[in-house]
Amino acid sequence: MNLGFIGTGKITSSVVTGICGSDLKYKKIFVSSRNRTVSKNLKKKFKKIYIIENNQEIIDKCNWIFLAVTPNVAKKIIKKLKFRNNQMIVSFVATLNLSDIKKAIKVKAKVVRAIPLPFISLRKGPVPICPPNRKVKNFFNKLGTTIEIKNEKLSNNFWSMSGMMAPFYQLLSTKSDWLVKKGIKRDNAQKYVTSLFVALSEDSFVNSKKDLKYLVKDSQTSKGLNEQGVKELRKAGFYRSTVKTLNSILRRLNKV
Repeated sequence: MNLGFIGTGKITSSVVTGICGSDLKYKKIFVSSRNRTVSKNLKKKFKKIYIIENNQEIIDKCNWIFLAVTPNVAKKIIKKLKFRNNQMIVSFVATLNLSDIKKAIKVKAKVVRAIPLPFISLRKGPVPICPPNRKVKNFFNKLGTTIEIKNEKLSNNFWSMSGMMAPFYQLLSTKSDWLVKKGIKRDNAQKYVTSLFVALSEDSFVNSKKDLKYLVKDSQTSKGLNEQGVKELRKAGFYRSTVKTLNSILRRLNKV
């Protein structure tokens, strides 16, 4: 099958990188020339990558179409494109719901929303999809772990959580900067902080069948450093602010 990407930004680059490093079966991957730097880098790195100037040509050549543009661009261009009934359309557009997409494409093609994040380039991490679809599930299981969601409104909760990616990286950056200010070389500071959180994430994943409150409790000792850390952050409202931000993102998504 041929795969086509409308929009060539960070997410497209990550998904294509994951595909090219996987055992997925495909003939060609067509990417739009909207971001020439990204598209040229992909073509340089991988075989079977073809850069197309015209979005309609991508649709004409492909069995699967991935919509990877910003919401504003999506609303402008999708309704002008001609899709086919037998195509699979996978949308990465956060604030464009299924009914709006189906209305815009004007055909009875299969439409699935998916939430890939940049680490899909490593073929790791969750990929929520809505509605459930066997072919799309099998596809993303080659690139990570597919999570099927039946209710689109519920899927917005996962979209909200995806908005915590940059805050997580900001947290790592803040901790690294703190170490640097204390005299640690930046390379060592960033290596320590990132490897620490990789290990913590792996440990939490291994224990994910337990209530995560167990890990919070188990990682503390009476009057210890971790007890101090979690108590002070709770008192400062750090975790309440996290919930507040998630709720704010969710309200934005539910208004669409």
